[in-house]
Amino acid sequence: MALDDGKGVWKSGRGKGRKTPKGRQVSDSALAELRALLGDRPRRRDLLIEHLHLIQDARGHLPADLLRALAEEMGLSQAEVFEVATFYAHFDVVKEGETPPPALTIRVCSSLSCAMAGAEALREALARGTDPAQVRVLHAPCMGRCDLAPTAQLGRRHIDRATPEAVLAAVEAGLTEPELPRWQDLAAYRAEGGYETLLALRAGARTPEQVQDALLEAGLRGMGGAGFPSGRKWSFVRAEPGPRYMAVNADEGEPGTFKDRALLESTPHTVLEGMLIAAWAIEAERCFFYLRDEYPAALEILRREIAALEEAGLIAPGHVELRRGAGAYICGEESAMLESIEGKRGLPRHRPPYVAQRGLWGRPTLVHNVETLHWTTRICREGPQVLNGVERNGRRGLRAFSVSGRVKRPGVHLLPAGSTIRDVIEAAGGMQDGHVFKAYQPGGPSAGILPASIDDAPLDFDALDAHGTFIGSAAIVVLSDKDRIRDAALNMLRFFEEESCGQCTPCRVGCEKAVKLMEAPRWDAPLLEELCQTMADASICGLGQAAPNPIRLALRHFADELDAEG
Repeated sequence: MALDDGKGVWKSGRGKGRKTPKGRQVSDSALAELRALLGDRPRRRDLLIEHLHLIQDARGHLPADLLRALAEEMGLSQAEVFEVATFYAHFDVVKEGETPPPALTIRVCSSLSCAMAGAEALREALARGTDPAQVRVLHAPCMGRCDLAPTAQLGRRHIDRATPEAVLAAVEAGLTEPELPRWQDLAAYRAEGGYETLLALRAGARTPEQVQDALLEAGLRGMGGAGFPSGRKWSFVRAEPGPRYMAVNADEGEPGTFKDRALLESTPHTVLEGMLIAAWAIEAERCFFYLRDEYPAALEILRREIAALEEAGLIAPGHVELRRGAGAYICGEESAMLESIEGKRGLPRHRPPYVAQRGLWGRPTLVHNVETLHWTTRICREGPQVLNGVERNGRRGLRAFSVSGRVKRPGVHLLPAGSTIRDVIEAAGGMQDGHVFKAYQPGGPSAGILPASIDDAPLDFDALDAHGTFIGSAAIVVLSDKDRIRDAALNMLRFFEEESCGQCTPCRVGCEKAVKLMEAPRWDAPLLEELCQTMADASICGLGQAAPNPIRLALRHFADELDAEG
């Protein structure tokens, strides 16, 4: 007797025969629509997020029937597809019977620099000036355009130094696609000697060990915030058996940071050549370039230039895969980024093992930040002295400072690594008229807030340890006498509350409780310190471990300003 002929094999109610398995069914129409969207793209597990983007871009949301069809097409459980889709902020999952969001979404950045520039008033004005049935107005975390605050994003187009009038005019004109800046393309880059270094290395001009030694001599450290010596990473990965992979972390989600965007939108090939040099050094089988979804212009530039590299024969087709994030700050943590590249939720991994030992698909993986790769190219081309030949206050090297807030010329400023906050403010044109320097954020919200009185400390790796903070990604936000420290610190903790991945209780619950305590008329300092200690000691990754810094430094330096009426 055939299995399907047996009584009770498919049960429904009191032994009645069932024609379908239990659970939500996949409709033929949804499956046909999905297959038309995917075309001949591979159905690999690691492309799940890319396929979710295809649906979101086409429909403006993720209908439940298409998610079921996607699970069927990719051979995944529906639960797995739904948990990934609901993890990322830029995906709008619409269940059966729910009303889809409006066709147009306006996101208004709510992070510190934009908040100081009037983002909340902008959001309220846009909400009043639009029909909620046609336009959805949301607040959003940092978009990496702090020098152009306040910023709004209309579809995938940014409106910088936004006013209600400018945003509404863009809505009326239907301007929803990114505006591409001028950048140095492959032809212009090669005309200046670009990729000659890479080709020479491939031809045997130097060994990987010699290039690694040059990076160490230059003093290059990870510019994404961790500051680990870059050359040493290469030796760790090369010591592991292949296959090996290369991953570029372009998910600079730390509020106040935008230096990587500036590089990718102007000279992308200094970064791409650095990536290919590093991949050559570790004999990487493939490279994965992970870019945050808040950078649609950079995404299009990279698509074009990677295709140009393939056409020029500098890389084999498919050697470099461009991956698009989906709105999750936690994916800036390297192991969470690797999870996302594999098509999963961006949950940080426990360490050890480290990603240099077991990274993508359990294989050794070299992870570098965008600015780190830019300097890799320059060191290989110009020699270690391009960095170690610059000295200030006993510190060697150069730093690209992302500077925003109450300065006249916000932007990326390249300065000696030993520069102080006074040097940074001077390079940024000084304080805005009518503003007196009061405090500064030295390395994004993870670094907290320092008072203006600490103005002689070199803004470099390890130099701020004595002050209970760090330089991180050199995201400098300058505050003035017109800003309240209480409001700034609360802004930072609200960001962490929203961006916690939720994996560990100390961070997930701790950030929420911290926000509630900080919203009280008077801060309970002993209770806040107890909470901070628990979060710092017990959180899995750097988000929960560093989230207490704004609280601790505000209590240390600005205790007299923390009452609601202060």
